[in-house]
Amino acid sequence: MWWLVLAGFWLLAMWAAFAFVFPVVFAVTVAVAVLGALGAYFTTAARVLLPDRGVRAPPEGAEPAYRHYLVSQVWQDWWSVLSGAVPLVDGRVRRLVRALTRLLMSDERRYVLFPLWLAVMAGLLAALLPLTVVALLVTAAYLVTVVTGLLAWLAFAGVLRGLEQSVMLLRRILQACPYPGCYARIDRPVYACPSCGARHRALRPDRNGAFRHVCRCGARLPTTILLGRHRLRALCPHCGRTLPGKIGKVRVEPVPLVGGPDAGKTTFLAVAVDALRETAGARFVDQGDEQTFLRLRDQLAAGTMTKTGTQLPKAVMLDVSARILYLFDPSGEHYTGASRVEAMGYLAHGEAMVLLIDPFALPAVQDSLVPADRDVLTAGGVVPSREDPADTVHRVRNELSTRADGGRQRRIAVVVTKGDLLDRTTTGQGASEDPRAWLTTMGMGNLVRDLSNRGSEVRYTTSGLPPKPDEIAGLLTWLTGLNGERRADGAAGEPWRPRARPEGRPPLSYTVVRRLLFAASALLSAGAVAAAILWLTARS
Repeated sequence: MWWLVLAGFWLLAMWAAFAFVFPVVFAVTVAVAVLGALGAYFTTAARVLLPDRGVRAPPEGAEPAYRHYLVSQVWQDWWSVLSGAVPLVDGRVRRLVRALTRLLMSDERRYVLFPLWLAVMAGLLAALLPLTVVALLVTAAYLVTVVTGLLAWLAFAGVLRGLEQSVMLLRRILQACPYPGCYARIDRPVYACPSCGARHRALRPDRNGAFRHVCRCGARLPTTILLGRHRLRALCPHCGRTLPGKIGKVRVEPVPLVGGPDAGKTTFLAVAVDALRETAGARFVDQGDEQTFLRLRDQLAAGTMTKTGTQLPKAVMLDVSARILYLFDPSGEHYTGASRVEAMGYLAHGEAMVLLIDPFALPAVQDSLVPADRDVLTAGGVVPSREDPADTVHRVRNELSTRADGGRQRRIAVVVTKGDLLDRTTTGQGASEDPRAWLTTMGMGNLVRDLSNRGSEVRYTTSGLPPKPDEIAGLLTWLTGLNGERRADGAAGEPWRPRARPEGRPPLSYTVVRRLLFAASALLSAGAVAAAILWLTARS
């Protein structure tokens, strides 16, 4: 009968184990499994998010800027956390099951400890449900944090981008290339990183950053003119040559000097530059332009002006406060054929023009010159232009008519050149007092009427030697929309000097956002789990 007694004791022990031990061990196992999984998740998250590393630099050949953290890296980090936490939890569970099975079920002890083993196994299985709920809550907390940050960042980027575009529209900012063979209108220049020289073609508020883009070298670059982008070296996206400083901050104003061969364009350019430097504080953008101007001034003083070369011109660039003037002085031969005029692509951008008319090239003037007048011209070394000014203007008008606006110019300055010699002839009497009326009497009435009928503002003047700086500067400030005041601002400002970031370190924003994301998701997760526990407690 002893085996019946033993069986009874065993059944009593099993009942006691299932009645009192099993529920406790089951509940403890469920709680420990859930908390252990959470601990593994946040341990992995801390290992991924808190260190200042683990980010690959932008690949060669792509835009050399890091994507904004919330656009791409945040999802890579999330995958790294999940791909690290799930195997970690799975490995711990597998090791625990093997160890308990070996400890509790390997010999005769299994007849006594079976309820304990079963409670643990059941607890691990039962933990899947609350663990799934907790995982969903943690994921939701992570997604809420990321999406909230992403929406805020998108709002900032959209506002900055819209603000810059609005300012450029209101200020009518034009950006264009001043170099021959290009002359392209530019939507956005390429900007060179001042630290490594990498070229950024999309430096604006976008997926690479709202306020700053971070170059692959770690330099932080401003994304808008309002934030200082104009302090970076700008390059033409079409030809790769350097653009003037402040481009995009102030309007580029192309000012073509239109006139036939020997019409006096180069002389007028030298006089105009000197007048703007003296009265408006204009500064050369390119040191090469300054050297060219000094040679022109010396030639002008010596009366030995050399003829302009036949190649297409590079603009003489002047920084005049609220404008960057591009003064184009092509050879007069470029205006003698339609195909040559077409090659001067800068004509497609400007809203201002200087028409230089050699009075001695007008047929009516040539026919009315008396011998004394011809002696004056011979003594002055005058070489009349071989091109009728009306033909020159006609070719330019035809080229401008292909523009979307029909080639309308806001302002046109008509300058009768060689005015000092013209005043000494009988034919030129009255030209300096009323150039418009004088041109009309000399057979240019059609041109005068055509300019007035096209809706442009037109001013007429004469130019000669010695020059009248105030009058010339006043004409050019009116022509380009300047207020005529002497500049009070600085130049483009100090070059942008980014703070260096140690090699191999991700952008500072990555580190800051990662740590904020870890803290926010941990707090939200803890709150969500606590709320779930309270809800379950209240239901039970």
